Amino acid sequence: MSEYNSKRKSNLRVPPQSIDAEKSVLGSIMIRPGAIHEINDIIREESFYVSKHSQIYKIMLELSSKGDPIDIISLSHKLEEKGLLEQIGGSNYLSELTNTVPASTNIKHYAEIVNKKYILRKIIDAGSDISELGFREDVDDVFETLDKAEKRMMGINNNAGSHAFVSLKDSLPEAWERLEKLHESKGELRGVPTGFHDLDQYLSGFQKSDLIILAARPSVGKTTLALDVARQAALNSGTPIVIFSLEMSTQQLVDRMLAAQSKVNSWNLRTGNLSAENEFSKIRDSLDKLSRAPIFVDDMAGNSIVRMRSVCRRIRAEHGLGMIIVDYLQLMSTSKNYDSMVNQVTEISRSLKALAKEFDVPVLALSQLSRAVESRGGRPRLSDLRDSGSIEQDADVVMFLHREDKGKDESEHTNIVEVLIEKHRNGPVGKVELYFDQKLTTFISLQKSNVSDFMSPTVSKDDIEGF
Repeated sequence: MSEYNSKRKSNLRVPPQSIDAEKSVLGSIMIRPGAIHEINDIIREESFYVSKHSQIYKIMLELSSKGDPIDIISLSHKLEEKGLLEQIGGSNYLSELTNTVPASTNIKHYAEIVNKKYILRKIIDAGSDISELGFREDVDDVFETLDKAEKRMMGINNNAGSHAFVSLKDSLPEAWERLEKLHESKGELRGVPTGFHDLDQYLSGFQKSDLIILAARPSVGKTTLALDVARQAALNSGTPIVIFSLEMSTQQLVDRMLAAQSKVNSWNLRTGNLSAENEFSKIRDSLDKLSRAPIFVDDMAGNSIVRMRSVCRRIRAEHGLGMIIVDYLQLMSTSKNYDSMVNQVTEISRSLKALAKEFDVPVLALSQLSRAVESRGGRPRLSDLRDSGSIEQDADVVMFLHREDKGKDESEHTNIVEVLIEKHRNGPVGKVELYFDQKLTTFISLQKSNVSDFMSPTVSKDDIEGF
């Protein structure tokens, strides 16, 4: 035999399987018919490597569903009806299965072996499919191909019984412990803390799998509030957060968070006009704290939901994931071009809700409001979102930012911003007032007794960018 043929033969490998375990599962069911209920949430018909074992198990499931007995006679009769008896080896093979069972009480162990081998075969199949995707060089969007590859791997169900039923009786002790803990802690948040006490009182933090919409007209404070939430949640509770910034660069976001954390004039920080020695000390301390904050920024313009999903998977695998922030949703690209912005934003909002459910984390998405709010006057309403497709329908929480002093003279500015909670699927709605420190580009809870210590002299409009 040539060296080439020898090497080729050595590369041929049999897929993972355990014929003995498959036989033991089927034989155990015939010896102890009730045993099928112990393993039907562990393995399925396709879990078997040998095709005739798969056919036998399928017939067993049919008999079980009708309440018929599962034994050699009933199986033989049913298989013969379907013209499969000779194909699986006849009644003699069924008899052989019962004779090879070491102990029918160990059926769960045998089923777990069968399931393990099945998962390994699925991994091999997925690898082959992903390899084929990689060889397709005519694709338009490589990130869409990457998403298909990741979905193929993520689609492998590591446990066929992961959705097994749970007894209410077994769940009640856990519920009681949770209620006791909440009672003892007197208001412990269930979700990601926003860092603003009054807002957390309404929402109990941002909840897992929720889509939270924060909407306002430009230069009212959407990005600032989102960055404040991200910074405080990451620093105070160690929540890993990914920020998709479709409008501002990473460095601009860093400058804002650094100014807010160090309490140094943001304009001076951006221009390098720092004079006081204590300002350098504050910046050094803040740099040290922010360097330990699990915040990840992706500032790719025109980002798509496909690429966002891919980035989130990598961050979750390497660092964990606690919250996703998108600034802002109208700038996202979609899978196809739409005739109207309404249809485009509809796809985006539904995709963001699906993203929240897939990763089981809150998604905070910023949104622009139309000029109709300004022309009408007064506070924003949910109806102002109707031109934005299904945002109102898909969102679990909708909040608006509103400033009464918007458009007034500098001397009339109070810098009070209202956070209007207009929709809260699982809780109350209401209004929270925050103070906006224009100098530091950050929000401060008004309930703080020392809020005056944080309030800084205002600077002119020319000195700051729209926040």
